[in-house]
Amino acid sequence: MAQDNTKQITAEFLLGNPNYPAICYGGYRHKTRDIEPTITELKEDLRLMWAMNIRMLRTYNVHYTETAHLLKAITELKSEQPGFEMYLMLGAWMDCQNAWTDQTPNHEAESERNAAEIQEAVRLAQQYPEIVKIISVGNEAMVKWATSYYVQPGVILKWVRHLQELKKQGKLSKSLWITSSDNFASWGGGDSVYHVKDLNNLIREVDYISMHTYPMHDTHYNPVFWGNLPEEKHLDKRAQIDAAMLRARDYAINQYNHVVAYMESLGVHKPVHIGETGWATASNELYGNDDSQATDEYKAAKYYSLMRAWTQQKGISCFYFEAFDEPWKDAQNPMGSENHFGLFNLKSEAKYALWELCDKGVFEGLTRDGKKIKKTFDGDEKLLWEQVLPIRRTLQKQ
Repeated sequence: MAQDNTKQITAEFLLGNPNYPAICYGGYRHKTRDIEPTITELKEDLRLMWAMNIRMLRTYNVHYTETAHLLKAITELKSEQPGFEMYLMLGAWMDCQNAWTDQTPNHEAESERNAAEIQEAVRLAQQYPEIVKIISVGNEAMVKWATSYYVQPGVILKWVRHLQELKKQGKLSKSLWITSSDNFASWGGGDSVYHVKDLNNLIREVDYISMHTYPMHDTHYNPVFWGNLPEEKHLDKRAQIDAAMLRARDYAINQYNHVVAYMESLGVHKPVHIGETGWATASNELYGNDDSQATDEYKAAKYYSLMRAWTQQKGISCFYFEAFDEPWKDAQNPMGSENHFGLFNLKSEAKYALWELCDKGVFEGLTRDGKKIKKTFDGDEKLLWEQVLPIRRTLQKQ
């Protein structure tokens, strides 16, 4: 049997490496996470992501068995499929006291569950060192609009220091990188309310910064870039949209640059990668027909290609959000945008962002839920364009 060299592949080697594109992954197919994906379903998803040339996955928590099963599925595929590789950024979820209960969240104290989450993340990293290359402490756990559960930066700092100490003691691989994955503002790239001592110390303690940027949400909340300049009004719909999507990309780049600038203002110089960014393909809320009109498959595909191109050119890893639609995220509202960030939908169809890969035959012989992979809209671009929303807002020159 050929020697497994994946133990020698490190986060430092993987992050920013254009040969190891990344994506955010959850394999849930139902409106509840009580029904977890099976090993067979996880393998279907892994084969599809492998065919897309994805080599790194980001997961979000370990308090369900999905992540443990995913690691088992990757291990089995490595035995079954010569040359198969897949590495994990393993998420450990963080909550404040009373989060997700009928009691008032206490943002000054942490949930007792956090310790168990960290303990399980450590166990999995120890069991699968050839796959787990990064541990992320918390997901959008510090941003203050996460009112149901956010914690103070000191909580994240405490657990990052704990994991770094385990590395020093030889209980975790010294090459394992530790981070937290959070909104750009939480990393100091926005409101100065976040510029506190514990955040500054956290920036010094992590091995790299994993930041989130979502221009799609700001087509509603801060639409300074969203619309068309007066001189673009003569352009056709596609050209108008393309111009707006370039501004959306530049908006994300600006947020990235602000995080880097804040980090460097502290005298710190370390990698900054994108832990999440994405664009939903449907919405009946703030981003759909009745509001910013941002969500459809063309705009989502445009954002995907623009962000992939920019990050690859700059040597930045982009854990794109996300591989597959997951209906549990807004179970009460099937058309809620949170359910529609995937590059594949729940009908085993590849959305417009992946049509070119379909044309190249990369999904030939692969299935999801036993169904062959087909294009959305039956591959009819005219039908797709009937659902592409125009951009009606006019931007004034700054």
